[in-house]
Amino acid sequence: MTEYVIRRLLYGLLVVFLVTVFVFLALRLIPGDVVRLQLADAPGVTEEQVDRLAAELGLNQPLFTQLGTFLADAVRGDFGQSFQDGEQVTTLIGERLPITLQLGAMAVLFGVLAGIPLGVLSAVRRNSWLDQSLRLVSVAGISIPNFWLGLLMVTYLALLFTWSPPLVYQGPTEDLSSNLVHLALPALALGTSTMASIARMLRSSLLEVLHSNFIRTVRAKGASELRVIGKHAMRNSVVPVFSILGLQVGHILGGTVILESIFGIPGMGMLIFESVQMRDYPVVLGCVVVYGAVFVLINLIVDVCYGVIDPRIRYART
Repeated sequence: MTEYVIRRLLYGLLVVFLVTVFVFLALRLIPGDVVRLQLADAPGVTEEQVDRLAAELGLNQPLFTQLGTFLADAVRGDFGQSFQDGEQVTTLIGERLPITLQLGAMAVLFGVLAGIPLGVLSAVRRNSWLDQSLRLVSVAGISIPNFWLGLLMVTYLALLFTWSPPLVYQGPTEDLSSNLVHLALPALALGTSTMASIARMLRSSLLEVLHSNFIRTVRAKGASELRVIGKHAMRNSVVPVFSILGLQVGHILGGTVILESIFGIPGMGMLIFESVQMRDYPVVLGCVVVYGAVFVLINLIVDVCYGVIDPRIRYART
């Protein structure tokens, strides 16, 4: 198991490295002069000022020299300074990351708590009107973009119930109830796709397990249907669900970029959105590295949990 974890960590580092290089090069392809954009508010900008600021930001160096400098500093945990206010990128990320992690955790929690019961009900009531309805809900949940769903929630809650989430974000230590109310709608919008994916995958996996020979044996011994499903069938059906859950983390992290901007949540997503608009390269790259690390870590934890859920996987790796 230790060898497996080390190997996966090395693969994860390679993935983060490749994503960072890709984003670094993609940012440079965005049209517009980054230096002049930083001086947009200064009247009468001269070429000397432009050249001096480019030298201060390190943008006058060759492209791959800039890339090497960033990677060397990133290994030491230094993502540089923001072009906008000169603040350390690690400080900005440290302030915003807990907010995004809380939002993501709430979205995953909603997806799991809603998706598992829906998947079980759909499998148990196979081909019934309930199954057909739940499958329709699952397809809609996967198909609808989360930002559009978030806008629908805000619009119709305001029109039908004259209610809208708080306009000013407050942390959980300041006002817990306001914090949870503010994050509830974006968490629901983010978690809907996860809920639908889990429900569909669990239904398919559970139907396959329920028709296996060992389930017939358990039923023949007189076990109740609740015990058959809850103890025997579910444990053999949730491994594919964990795979889906690990992949959905990336979907949730990506969704925070737009939804945090829509709901005015000062997390990592809003930070990336604002930084891309202002071509703030160090902030965008720092956020990409952190997002990539979180995604790799979550998927590693999911893979390790396979052995806890299914002993056959644990024995094979041992």
